[in-house]
Amino acid sequence: MLSSATWFRVRGRVVLSLFVLAAIAAACGGAASLGGAPAATGAPGPVPGGQAGEDQGAGDGVGTGGEPRGGLAGGPTAPEGLLIIKTGAIALQVGGLDSALASANQLIVGLGGYTSGSERFGDGDSAQASVTYRVPAARWDEALAGLRGLAEKVLTERSSTEDVTSQVVDLGARIANLQATERALQAIMDRATAIKDVLTVQAELTKTRSEIEQLTAQKLRFEGQAAFSTVTVTLALKPNPVLAERQGFDAATEVEQASASLVSILQGLATAGIWFGIVWLPILMALALIGGIGVAVARRVRRTGIGGSSDGPVAAPESGA
Repeated sequence: MLSSATWFRVRGRVVLSLFVLAAIAAACGGAASLGGAPAATGAPGPVPGGQAGEDQGAGDGVGTGGEPRGGLAGGPTAPEGLLIIKTGAIALQVGGLDSALASANQLIVGLGGYTSGSERFGDGDSAQASVTYRVPAARWDEALAGLRGLAEKVLTERSSTEDVTSQVVDLGARIANLQATERALQAIMDRATAIKDVLTVQAELTKTRSEIEQLTAQKLRFEGQAAFSTVTVTLALKPNPVLAERQGFDAATEVEQASASLVSILQGLATAGIWFGIVWLPILMALALIGGIGVAVARRVRRTGIGGSSDGPVAAPESGA
């Protein structure tokens, strides 16, 4: 019969195993839901409910303990409105590169945006600049209209959108469920006494926290991209017609093209001569020989006909001659 100490130790391990399995089942069962409250049955103690939405920070939309904002007990609610990621690119032809860059920067900063990257290349009349701006999504149209106003001519313009609302909601639900699992594991950790049990729970707790951090980073990235749209502006100077014509003419290229044409003509003549000497000349000689033989035969036949008529009987002289 087991002693009291052994009995309590065995019972504690069984209870600990049941808690770990219940916590893992709660996390897996609620990961597929979108915005629903996570399953909290089987966790040691009640899961905090409505207080989760009251103890939150104001800057990043995440409350104390890393929980996203929401009004449902134990889970996030869908974000207000849609989360749309807007990206675009516009190429402008301007009169002055430096002045256009200064005006574009002033416009974007005035709208609450900022510059996230820039590049300048070329020199003289061929100088160009490419700048990437992040603009508040609510002022996207104002930014595009202002940029068009800086150009003498809009060369190209394109834009695209991506709706990430469902992805953000799904990430919020998964984060909330993982946080519930984390709290359950932490409660088990606080009550664990055996070193083996502590190490097992610590491994699960570390894995859960890592997943929470990864999903939170993805969610924040989507929200940041939706809050600030991205537009890439390419600025180029108006081309000089004289310079363009001068740059379009290359004497070396013209010489090469003329030489190539001459070589092509000579090759054509050589090819024609080879074909004439090998194929057509023997044919013409044979035809000339046959024609000469025919002409000679015809002349001989003609002469023979004329001579035969002169060798006929001579007329008898008249009587009394």
